[in-house]
Amino acid sequence: MTGKQRREQLLEIGRTVFAERGYDGTSVEEIAERAGVSKPVVYEHFGGKEGLYAVVVDREMQLLLDMVTGALTGGHSRELLEQAAFALMDYIDTSTDGFRILVRDSPVAQSTGTFASLISDIATQVEDILGLEFKSRGFDARLAPMYSQMLVGMVALTGQWWLEVRKPDKATVAAHLVNLAWHGLEGLERHPRLVGDRKG
Repeated sequence: MTGKQRREQLLEIGRTVFAERGYDGTSVEEIAERAGVSKPVVYEHFGGKEGLYAVVVDREMQLLLDMVTGALTGGHSRELLEQAAFALMDYIDTSTDGFRILVRDSPVAQSTGTFASLISDIATQVEDILGLEFKSRGFDARLAPMYSQMLVGMVALTGQWWLEVRKPDKATVAAHLVNLAWHGLEGLERHPRLVGDRKG
């Protein structure tokens, strides 16, 4: 096996073990044993568990970001929302181990980022779409970043729930997400107020 092949093998095995056991429950010993190599081989390629984890997380974050942003091919605003929601559900379905790793809190957040920062990256993509929609409806476009965080967060949390239940199918879940988000956006008030007496 070449050095590059060995590195890829260790990444795949590490990805599987991190998904099964989480960062704290994973050891270099187990990764080396599953790969049929000694511990020093893992250290040689990644410097240890933290380095391997950082590469696995970076790859998954890039894959998810690419899938979501690549799905935004244009069309009506609702269609763009559908594309983004379905892309996230598709990623969860096709890269389950990766999603399990991403939604856990990373102990190496400084070097790899976190699921929250990934969601923020995706929200930035959605922000431009919402900004245009807000302007066309006479809403304050400066609120688009906040609304994009809300929308993407709703989809991400629903995705975490769906990861465990897997029912209904991903297209149905995406359709219901879009139904709630789109009709919620349609009924937006220009100046919303809380019904109860809240100071804030």
